[in-house]
Amino acid sequence: MDDTDLFGAGGSHGPGRRPLLGLTVLVVEDSNFAAEALRLLCLRSGARIRRADSLKSARLHLQAYRPSVLIVDLGLPDGSGADLIEEMASARPRISAILGLSGDSFSEDFSIAAGADGFLPKPLSSLADFQTMILRRLPVDLLGAPPSVGEDEIIHPDPIAFRDDMAHVADILTETHDGRVLDYVAQFLRGVARSAADDDLAEAAAELAQIRRDGAPVGAMAARIAGLVQQRMQGDHLL
Repeated sequence: MDDTDLFGAGGSHGPGRRPLLGLTVLVVEDSNFAAEALRLLCLRSGARIRRADSLKSARLHLQAYRPSVLIVDLGLPDGSGADLIEEMASARPRISAILGLSGDSFSEDFSIAAGADGFLPKPLSSLADFQTMILRRLPVDLLGAPPSVGEDEIIHPDPIAFRDDMAHVADILTETHDGRVLDYVAQFLRGVARSAADDDLAEAAAELAQIRRDGAPVGAMAARIAGLVQQRMQGDHLL
């Protein structure tokens, strides 16, 4: 999916309520669930959001326009988000705020090393934390009058987006168990599971990643993952 101009900023309730009003945020994220969380955070903050779900799609966006804020997931289907961060950090003119995004805490170091101004850990839920992270990294001349963070709010993405992610993984596992594909499935599921506070799925994804690192047979683990994914598609696991 490649969503352009998904949601406008809407009306303003004042800088304290919508401190990112007038800004455009490009989100590079392959998970529908995580992207839905960011959509809600941007909407509540007054920002316009565009989304790309791969490095290729993001680069096409960036050829056409330059957002105020770039948020890049580190694990993408066609490569590492750190590569895009490095490209954009050295580009001139530079995007005002570049943030890495991941469910893996160690990814913060990769983001900063690549040139990111900050890092957003999954799950994304606090509106105040999201606004603060961005506002602290934007230049004063872009903000105009110093904005303030509004009252905090915990956002709750639509569970349908979570099931969409599960359907995506189910399709992948039906088509192939290629090693590189399983590596992608493991990192994708880790991020989605942490965003959804699904400990069982996160643990299974971590086990799959470890099996791949050890070079051990993956058949049994892939089957277990497929079963967990099917349960969540059927709604047996409630967020």
